[in-house]
Amino acid sequence: MLVVLLITALVVGMAYSVLRLVQVQMSGIASNYTEAAEIRRLKQSLWADYHSHDRIWYESGTKEMIMANELQRIRYHFMEQMVVKAQDTFKVHIRELTPYFETESVTNGEIDALDVYLGRHDVVRLFVYKENAATSYID
Repeated sequence: MLVVLLITALVVGMAYSVLRLVQVQMSGIASNYTEAAEIRRLKQSLWADYHSHDRIWYESGTKEMIMANELQRIRYHFMEQMVVKAQDTFKVHIRELTPYFETESVTNGEIDALDVYLGRHDVVRLFVYKENAATSYID
């Protein structure tokens, strides 16, 4: 009788250990999926806005990017753990952000490309660009 209780206790202990391992793995998969989904949403939003606005400015002091066209202005605020765009918040970890104008890295002023390295665990490079309108060269 004592042997049966001992074997039962071992089996139940092993079952709980395996259950805990499975839960940890599922939590990791969910976390990676959530981060990848946020990066995809940010990429889609940046590409749509880059191609629908003529002028884009970046201010390195406040880490803000302002996009403008005839109808509207959109402001992106880049923080270490998130990107805020009006009502949207993209919870992504920003490792590095480099704005460009005419293939030169800039700190302030008008830009036509943005190079961003994102991700907490796996680094994802996001490079968005636009073709400059004539108004970029007139002012």
